[in-house]
Amino acid sequence: MKNALVTGGSGGMGAAICRRLAADGCHVYIHAHRGLAAAQTLAETIRAGGGSAQALAFDVTDSKAAIDALTPIVEHQPIQILVNNAGIHDDAAFPGMRAEQWQRVMDVSVNGFFNVTQPLMMPMIRSRWGRVINVSSVAALIGNRGQVNYSAAKGALNSATKSLAQEVASRGITVNAVAPGIIDTSMSESAFDAQDIARMVPMKRAGTPGEVADLIGFLASTQAAYITGQIISINGGLA
Repeated sequence: MKNALVTGGSGGMGAAICRRLAADGCHVYIHAHRGLAAAQTLAETIRAGGGSAQALAFDVTDSKAAIDALTPIVEHQPIQILVNNAGIHDDAAFPGMRAEQWQRVMDVSVNGFFNVTQPLMMPMIRSRWGRVINVSSVAALIGNRGQVNYSAAKGALNSATKSLAQEVASRGITVNAVAPGIIDTSMSESAFDAQDIARMVPMKRAGTPGEVADLIGFLASTQAAYITGQIISINGGLA
């Protein structure tokens, strides 16, 4: 049984990813920061259905906290599937954006990627098999008003994906990013109504968390062994 870690696993899309990986036979570490209770409930639900999961709490922006949480886990068995799903919005038009809004969004997506991924790499490399899947955004590819910080953070994640993929490809490890468009989660409900979605998306609907999870499940599988360094959009034709 492979160990998988999903950061931001207690949210809507993260929970769907956790359920998919558990259904595929992984032991899933469901990461949360402030949403530990939700992560614990999800883990109980997965276990009740015959899967294997447990909740794990730390702040991805705190490098020491990440190392303290992850080091004991990989002492005996590596985490071979990592989904960097943690991310936040703090939207504002750029001329009025506060420095803390910029820093906070960058800290979670970019520094969080480093703080979580770097401690897991050597155990993964020694195992000669691994999957790193970063959750990006269509905003990193086409931009979005009011999200200069978010677009920049996810764009940096895309670049890191491509570079890390080259470093570890010879070790049996793939590194890819998934770039969702409008997905039906609580985060998108406040930003887009049905008319907006019908106007913007050629498929005339939002995607579902399960559809994103299915793509990630495939990228985490043995069938995706020759796919690496890619930014894969899932957006109903939005871009």
